[in-house]
Amino acid sequence: MCFAIPAQIVEIIPGALPMARFGEGVRPERCCLAYVPQARVGDYVLVQRGFAVEVLDAQAAAESLEAFAQLGG
Repeated sequence: MCFAIPAQIVEIIPGALPMARFGEGVRPERCCLAYVPQARVGDYVLVQRGFAVEVLDAQAAAESLEAFAQLGG
């Protein structure tokens, strides 16, 4: 089973496959935005296996981050 990790985009690196960079402490530190080309700096995305798979609203991101914190992740 794979988990998707919520992360906030701090930079978008343009290219044939646009990449996003995240803030401190998020692993992986970068991911591909091919599946969510509408994502912008400041958005929260779910990252799975090196790809952003969904753009989250701030409330959904906060709930996911809280659940990870409760699990100790």
